[in-house]
Amino acid sequence: MKPIIAYCRVSTGRQGRSGLGLEAQREATQRFANANGFAITGEPFVEVETGKGADALERRPQLKGALDAARKRKCPVIVAKLDRLSRDVHFISGLMQQKVPFIVAELGPDVDPFMLHIYAALAEKERALISERTKAALRAAKARGVVLGNPRLAEARASRMRANAEEAARQTALALPTIQPLFEQGRSLRAIARELEARGIPTARGGRWSAVQVTDILRRAQSTTTP
Repeated sequence: MKPIIAYCRVSTGRQGRSGLGLEAQREATQRFANANGFAITGEPFVEVETGKGADALERRPQLKGALDAARKRKCPVIVAKLDRLSRDVHFISGLMQQKVPFIVAELGPDVDPFMLHIYAALAEKERALISERTKAALRAAKARGVVLGNPRLAEARASRMRANAEEAARQTALALPTIQPLFEQGRSLRAIARELEARGIPTARGGRWSAVQVTDILRRAQSTTTP
């Protein structure tokens, strides 16, 4: 069994106190380790800290600890999802320079550091585009005299929008490496949907893949690359 260091992160104190999200991350990393011949060394390094900002490593001693432990054992660090490292592409780039390999359980064992950087860049661009569309819609509504309501409710709606944006970005990064080459080969949208299911790539809501969902991901990818 090959050694591996596990790292988990939640971004709010409330989540940290409740354990919300941490248990799922532990289970995801353990499942991956069991299925791929790894043994998680010691307890996972657990952090309650935001992933925003290119300087976030200075505020994340547990991530530093995971990196140090991995260097000593000359082994990788595993996270459940890429955004558990960060939502900032510059931060991901900095981690790549640490010379410690990272494995993202959600993306599988064969994703190299370069592809992790591409996924992070795609996800960040997708979130930025959706955030700007949301802000533009709110500005237009306000200009029309629409009362946006209770600030707490507005913040709750904004939080849901951000969560939806992050999920869309995650889904695009996860499925696009399969969709794009098949689409360029001339495969039909339905055939691509069947291939996604055959490869076990999940949809955003856990249902079956459809041609419409494949089209949506291709459009989102196009919007991130069009100036």
